[in-house]
Amino acid sequence: MKPADILMQFDTYLTGRGLRLEGIAIGGAALALLGIITRETRDCDLLDPELSPQMTEAAIAFAREVRARGELLRDDWLNNGPRSLARLLPEGWRSRIQPIFQGKSIHLWCLGRPEFLLSKLFALCDRGMDLGDCLALAPSPEELTQAQPWLEAQDLNPEWPSHVRATLLDLARRLHHGL
Repeated sequence: MKPADILMQFDTYLTGRGLRLEGIAIGGAALALLGIITRETRDCDLLDPELSPQMTEAAIAFAREVRARGELLRDDWLNNGPRSLARLLPEGWRSRIQPIFQGKSIHLWCLGRPEFLLSKLFALCDRGMDLGDCLALAPSPEELTQAQPWLEAQDLNPEWPSHVRATLLDLARRLHHGL
């Protein structure tokens, strides 16, 4: 299912139970809601706030109902997997969040472009994943240059800065930035 479809259904589910969800989504679900990618995603990563036990239980119960209808949705589809990133982002990031989904019971925002790009570039450097998302975001040469110092500071491994540079150089080549 597409993130918007899942969230609309979950919005109805939460409304029927008198529950509300407000948060900052990142990852593939946020990119899909922004219209940057069209692929389906497995989950909805919330950067902030931490999900309450009540909301986690509601998300699991909803996933079971979806699976009972023959559609795929994991129990952990709504999660705080990237929550630790919130403390690493540059100062002032909260002032740049933008709305991406508003229902009766769900209100979601996402990071502003600079921080969203940092989150995806960090995932690319750290896990070797998210190349497609980084290509879809199509960072300019200037954005890659601006992101590099922050990315290099995210790991104490002495090889990390050269790994970041090589990863960004590869991305720049794939984006045909003339490098």
